[in-house]
Amino acid sequence: MDPQPAPRNEPAFGGEPIPTAGREVEAPPPPPHQVARTRAGSVYAAAIAFAVLLLLLLVFILQNGRSVRVSFLGLDGHLPLAVALLLAAVIGALLVGLLGLARVIQLRHIAKRHQKQDLRR
Repeated sequence: MDPQPAPRNEPAFGGEPIPTAGREVEAPPPPPHQVARTRAGSVYAAAIAFAVLLLLLLVFILQNGRSVRVSFLGLDGHLPLAVALLLAAVIGALLVGLLGLARVIQLRHIAKRHQKQDLRR
């Protein structure tokens, strides 16, 4: 059998020595190198996602190019199907955004009122 190696009492990462209590103790491995996220990296990822979305939108428009009759609030007209669907989606998103904005304004108003009440106490 091999003789037991002599106990080591070396500093770990320049710090205090590792207590060995008669046995060999390995220093913990150094932490893995991690690169922090940058704005440039985030912009690059967003640009790629936006390009993919535009490509899918282009395919959608090209596949749904036939003209359809659209009637809304007494207005009649002919639009390509893709344009009519995208217009409906954009109007729906704007309505949802307006409702969300109204809720944010309401919550800010409530928060200001509570802040004023807290200052009076």
